[in-house]
Amino acid sequence: MVAPTLSPVLPLLDGNSIPQLGLGVYKVSDADAATAIGHALEVGYRHVDTASLYENEAAVGAAIRSSDVPRGELFVTTKVGNGDHGYDAARRAFDVSLGKLGLDYVDLYLIHWPVPSQDLYVETWRALQAIKASGRARSIGVSNFATHHIDRLIADGGELPVLNQVELHPWLPQADLRAYDAEHGILTEAWSPLARGRILGDPSTETTVLDDLAEKHGRSPAQIVIRWHVQLGNVVIPKSVTPSRIEENFAVFDFELDDDDLAAIATLETGVRTGRDPDDD
Repeated sequence: MVAPTLSPVLPLLDGNSIPQLGLGVYKVSDADAATAIGHALEVGYRHVDTASLYENEAAVGAAIRSSDVPRGELFVTTKVGNGDHGYDAARRAFDVSLGKLGLDYVDLYLIHWPVPSQDLYVETWRALQAIKASGRARSIGVSNFATHHIDRLIADGGELPVLNQVELHPWLPQADLRAYDAEHGILTEAWSPLARGRILGDPSTETTVLDDLAEKHGRSPAQIVIRWHVQLGNVVIPKSVTPSRIEENFAVFDFELDDDDLAAIATLETGVRTGRDPDDD
């Protein structure tokens, strides 16, 4: 059997590394998660992103454990939920997640949302540092954090997050946040990288831009957007349970967008979110 093409890996602040392209499983059922992950690993994915909120950690773990791919070659992310902020609560939540996954460790553990109304994310971050020190999370980071949220973590001392996972797509390219992350050595990871598919089917000039680029490169509009993420240096985790789309989303490492292509995609910025603003919690 021919070995699959693998994603490039990007270095993390703590000396670990992360596959740049992974599989997201937000709102994926247990049955679909098992089959989707199994197929993705055959295609060449080595990075799976879940969360306690998704209620599929057990299925994700089962798919990982049943794979022929050695655990050391896989990168598994999960996240602490909004109802588990605080030092003790976050540590208990991690124990629950790790138990559901059935793994000895996770590669990356994230605070899912800052939930500023609770004002506990600094305390929660201290818990994640303790979890990392135990060896059960190889790396730790944050999700949906704005720059001022990370500023508070920095002011508290301790470790910097290695990664910040945020909503990011051509409508919402988050240039200022990406620049801030890069200045601090933090990788930016894109959830909803295709704007939940809406940017691919919008009956407006947005679709025309992506369709024109897809025709130019002989690719799909989704591949154009995922390639855009790759060239920006984002970690990107498109979600799909459809085998053909899982394969298509991964086939983005053998072509390149030129400067004109990137300029055309830049015209799509509107600031539109498909999810909530982190400061609204």
